[in-house]
Amino acid sequence: MTSTLVQRTGGLSADIDGDRLLRRIARLGRIGLDPETGGITREGFSAADCEARAYLMDEARDAGLLATVDAAGNVIIRPRHGAYGDGRQVLMMGSHLDTVVNAGRLDGAYGVLAALEVVQAFEEAGIDSPYEPVAVAFANEEGALFPQPFWGSMAMAGRLAGLPREPRDHQGRLLRDALRRAGGDLDALGSAGWPHGSVAAYLELHVEQGPVLERSGSRIGVVDAITGRTVLTLEVRGAAGHSGTSPMKGRRDAMAAAARVVLAAEHIAGERALCRVATVGRIDPHPNTPNTIAGSVRMTVDLRDTDVWRAATAEETLRRMLDAIAASTGTEIEVVAETRSDPVSTSEVLRAAIERSADELGLPHEVLPSGAGHDAQMVADIAPIGMIFVPSLGGISHVPEEDTAPADLVAGARVLLRTALHTIGIGTDARPTTPHAHGAPHIERHTTGS
Repeated sequence: MTSTLVQRTGGLSADIDGDRLLRRIARLGRIGLDPETGGITREGFSAADCEARAYLMDEARDAGLLATVDAAGNVIIRPRHGAYGDGRQVLMMGSHLDTVVNAGRLDGAYGVLAALEVVQAFEEAGIDSPYEPVAVAFANEEGALFPQPFWGSMAMAGRLAGLPREPRDHQGRLLRDALRRAGGDLDALGSAGWPHGSVAAYLELHVEQGPVLERSGSRIGVVDAITGRTVLTLEVRGAAGHSGTSPMKGRRDAMAAAARVVLAAEHIAGERALCRVATVGRIDPHPNTPNTIAGSVRMTVDLRDTDVWRAATAEETLRRMLDAIAASTGTEIEVVAETRSDPVSTSEVLRAAIERSADELGLPHEVLPSGAGHDAQMVADIAPIGMIFVPSLGGISHVPEEDTAPADLVAGARVLLRTALHTIGIGTDARPTTPHAHGAPHIERHTTGS
């Protein structure tokens, strides 16, 4: 540890407990596990997600830390001797515990448990920091069950205004009830917001979810920008009918229209390269029976790019293509922009602190963008952000095979701790300047008039 760090921590050394971190990762990885596939399903606010949150809070309390849940369902962990409100700014670290369906064990969860380790290390070393170290497990980052990804971090940043009064999941169940079971309160959602200036810096440690670090041999990724993301939810409405007695001519087949939407999304990102990637990840036809023409289809289109103008062009082009698809298939296509997150740049000061930390630990590192969205994008509205990546084996994520070498998991947590110690000298002047798009869900209707 450098002399500067020794001075700032009162001459005390601090380190994370690597074995403890790996044990916690293994234990959390059994919650929501499907023994047949090896995948983990902890959709936000599901029973498995609540069990994972309870495990995290138990671990924090056993470590002598204070664990609470805010109105948005975020789990917040802090030292008992210095709770928020004593006048100090917060040094925040974290990620999320929820997963997509049949996921891996590290996405999000690793960053939360590493943040817990850092707060615990501060406490065990008796570090008297000018900033209060806080670990956060943000609620419903993935949006796998309730279609509002980044729910918890958006609430913290005050970005949930304009959402439906009674949000529902994909099956029509109320978020209000599930949120209450998780310890939150929809009616008090505004209390989950943190004012500007309350957070000195936010650090998020994450598996890369891509192949760059593994291919280059770097142990640490220093993220310079996080991709923007627009998630469009489409309702394609046609006319149900008998699959055997309805002639092809004159059909208003919602599934046929949905198939064209899939190809349109692939076209704008593939052949035309208007955005980096475009994905149709969910299709729900109704009535979804083999001998009935689909009367309606609900589906999602996920558009991503690190340039806000390219992303906007891709969305505008897709909407024009939806008009044409609706006209040619005799269907209606309603579009709701469920999520908008512009690309954001990380703080140069925090990037330098991450690089310095990796150098001190002898870990080769490189600067790279994040192709996945993260809670850090939302927190960037109220604080400067920094992101640290560790390699993903095979470059894969959101699948049961998602994995990272244990040594890299421990190394990433040590970089997070050391970066947190360096960040003790960083104030709000590190705030990023990238503009962010706010806004309520935007609804447009595409029809043929027929």
